[in-house]
Amino acid sequence: MQRALTPKGQATRARIVEGAAEVLREQGVAITTLDDIRLRTGTSKSQLFHYFPDGKDALLLAVAQYEADRVLDDQQPHLGCLDSWDAWYRWRDAVVERYESQGDQCPLGSLFLQVGRSTPGARGIVVELLRKWQEALAEGIRALQRNGRLPMSFDVDETAAALLAAVQGGVSIMLSTGESTHLRAALDWGIMRLRAAEDGQSTSPSGQEQQLSCRTA
Repeated sequence: MQRALTPKGQATRARIVEGAAEVLREQGVAITTLDDIRLRTGTSKSQLFHYFPDGKDALLLAVAQYEADRVLDDQQPHLGCLDSWDAWYRWRDAVVERYESQGDQCPLGSLFLQVGRSTPGARGIVVELLRKWQEALAEGIRALQRNGRLPMSFDVDETAAALLAAVQGGVSIMLSTGESTHLRAALDWGIMRLRAAEDGQSTSPSGQEQQLSCRTA
C-alpha cells in the first residue's frame, strides 16, 4: 500500500500515523477511538480508511512501526558511531537527555506498554527493534575491539544484550517513578564494565568500585 502512494499520499499517511501516535501516548490504546485520531489529524473517515482499509488494527500497527523507528532514530548519530569511549559517553548522555525530555511521551513506553501489547503483529516489530538495537551496540563493542580498546576474546553479544536490558530496565523504572536515576546508573555501570575489560581487570561486580575510570578517551 505505502509503496504505491504518491508523495502527497505518503505525506498524508505519515501525518495520520504521527498524530495517532500522539493521541495514543496521551490517552492509551484502550480508550482511543478512530474519531479521536480523525480530530487530531484533521482527516475524514473516508481518508482514514483509504490509507488504513483494515481500520484501527492496521493504524495501530503503523504506529508501532513509527514508534520503533523513533526509538533508534532518537539515539543517532551516536548509536551508529560507538568507536571510542568519548563516543560511548556521548551516546549515554543523549539517551538520558532524550528519555528525560520525553517523559510520559516516551515512544519506547508507548510501544512496549500500550501498542505493542494490544496490536496483532506488533510483537514482531518489537522483536525487530530489539534485534537492531542490540546489533548496533554489538557493532560499537566490535569497533572498540578493532581500535585495540577491548580484547578480541571479549563476549560481544552477551555484553550488548546486557546493555540493552539495562537501558530497558532503567527506562521502565523512569516511566514508573519519573526519575532517571536508575537509567543513569545502568548506563554508567555498563560502560564501566567495558572500560574494566580494557584495563584487563575483573568485570565482576566485586571489582568495580576500585576500577572505575574517569571519562577520558
